[in-house]
Amino acid sequence: MRLRLPTSLLALVLLAGCAVAPRPPAATAMPTAATTVAANDNLNAVAWSQTAIEHDLIYLQTYRDAQARLLAAMKDRQWDALTRDDRVAPAAGLQPAVVLDIDETVLDNSPYQARLVRSGGEYNEADWAAWCRQESARALPGVVEFTRFAAKHGIAVLYVSNRAKDLDQVTLANLRKVGLPVSGPEAFLGLGTFVEGCEQVGTEKGCRRQLISRKYRVLMQFGDQIGDFVTVLANNAAGRQRAIAPYLGWIGSRWFVLPNATYGSWEPALFNNDWSAPPEQRRRQKIDALRYE
Repeated sequence: MRLRLPTSLLALVLLAGCAVAPRPPAATAMPTAATTVAANDNLNAVAWSQTAIEHDLIYLQTYRDAQARLLAAMKDRQWDALTRDDRVAPAAGLQPAVVLDIDETVLDNSPYQARLVRSGGEYNEADWAAWCRQESARALPGVVEFTRFAAKHGIAVLYVSNRAKDLDQVTLANLRKVGLPVSGPEAFLGLGTFVEGCEQVGTEKGCRRQLISRKYRVLMQFGDQIGDFVTVLANNAAGRQRAIAPYLGWIGSRWFVLPNATYGSWEPALFNNDWSAPPEQRRRQKIDALRYE
């Protein structure tokens, strides 16, 4: 989803690393204008995503744990990973399925984020579409094995993404290139998918989950944003907590949340979702949201 560890756990990982890191030697000279690099708030997040073995181990751990639980979930006829709001047809007798977000859940788009760090730019739809059309995103650790295991046992593998619907063919091609099972075009439900009788609100995935509920009993869902699991009515701290609170018992059994510190709905929640505000203002509001005790 263009919209990985929950934030608190990611912070612990990073702090633990800081605790044992030696102090850098004192600088012997001030950097010159030619060597000065502009600060970028996303540099550490992207570098961690690409280079930290801890990042890969989190994904491997998550998908291995899900695989160990999957067949038991399938045998439990009462098991369903959709909320009551998303379950619009009885689950009994329907084919079992797993539902996965794509970006930073299945495919690694950190090279695109790295390009933004290098250029000093921000996300834009044209550059993002060009990256998707390269079909070069790698599979994240553990996901190929998990999805193949599911498919082998007759469990449908469905991808619900906020990639635009017109990127469906390049997205399906990328999934196939990295060895992920793709049953056909219907396996990809991108942004703009029409769902009769359901009005799409922004990039929320509720309508598409309802569409899935008509044909499948969902055993598990995977994503890097809470919007991959439940509709978020108010994207602020309180609204996000309210949305997820009834389902905390599902985390790690029906819902599997993956780490994404580079982007996501958590970020605009810190500046009133106002992307039109100048970058300096957005950055100040994010700093103001930090806790010091």
